[in-house]
Amino acid sequence: MWICAIIVLLCSCGNAPENQSASGDGSQPVKTSIVPKDLPGFNADSAYSYTDKQVKFGPRVPNTPAHVACGDYLISELKRQGATVIVQAGTVTAYTGESLKFRNIVGKINPEIKDRIMLSCHWDTRPFSDQDKNKPRDRFDGAVDGAASAGILLEMARLMKNKPAAIGVDIVFYDAEDFGDPGSGGNTFCLGSQYFASQPPEKGYTARFGINLDMVAGAGATFYKEGFSVKYAPDIVGRVWQIASELGYDRYFVNEISGDVTDDHLYINQIMGIPTIDIIAHDPRTGFPEFWHTQEDNMSAVDKTTMGVVGHVLLAVIYSEKPAV
Repeated sequence: MWICAIIVLLCSCGNAPENQSASGDGSQPVKTSIVPKDLPGFNADSAYSYTDKQVKFGPRVPNTPAHVACGDYLISELKRQGATVIVQAGTVTAYTGESLKFRNIVGKINPEIKDRIMLSCHWDTRPFSDQDKNKPRDRFDGAVDGAASAGILLEMARLMKNKPAAIGVDIVFYDAEDFGDPGSGGNTFCLGSQYFASQPPEKGYTARFGINLDMVAGAGATFYKEGFSVKYAPDIVGRVWQIASELGYDRYFVNEISGDVTDDHLYINQIMGIPTIDIIAHDPRTGFPEFWHTQEDNMSAVDKTTMGVVGHVLLAVIYSEKPAV
């Protein structure tokens, strides 16, 4: 992911009346309760295990055996959980001029249902730890930045197999997200999602909305309302943050607007027109976590409590959605 601009806009949730939560743009109060009472329990141990299995393949850098092996694992695991799997394979050109073999992986849950929600993340690993002071050119595990988000979504697939939701869910693993130019950023990142948005694997593909995860498993993570999310999908931002508040997670889901972050959701919004938000650990004052793009992004940086919070919120979002009449 890459920061386009940092624009700090404060929206204090302390100004909202009791039993109300601020909406996505901080202007409209929301009074109704959303969270269903019969949610399945999110298993953070299971999500952690899915994460660990990916990391054990090694850094999932495109054009490496570890990348191929992990992609095969994600496909097989989605199938094992009953999802109909579509693999979008191809080649994209990195900023270095290298041709990268990529696979966007889609797991369709309840494929017969027309009304759908997209849950997504990237599954590849950045090719070097450029933010590390001692080893800026070495490869690294990418446990939080990539693997943990995919681990959470695999756990979502497992739970939805056992307790189907009322709507369809597409779990999308984007590839080649993190092979970007550290100097210029921008469109050199998110190559897989740019390809997906421009050439969807299914003709006419659409969804009610999407939620993208990135950097969501660090200890004490905080998730601000990312700028592009508020611009393109303010209602979805408001709904997700209200659900998080109802669940008691205001410390994690902070009711402030952060800056714009170029991430996979941007191209789904701009090219496909599907309102999509980004849940990402990016503080408008301090930036990304200290382990971001360093050797410290390993399994010791993965926090089960944070994974459980994010998973619980996602479950509440999915199971609160009703099919169209």
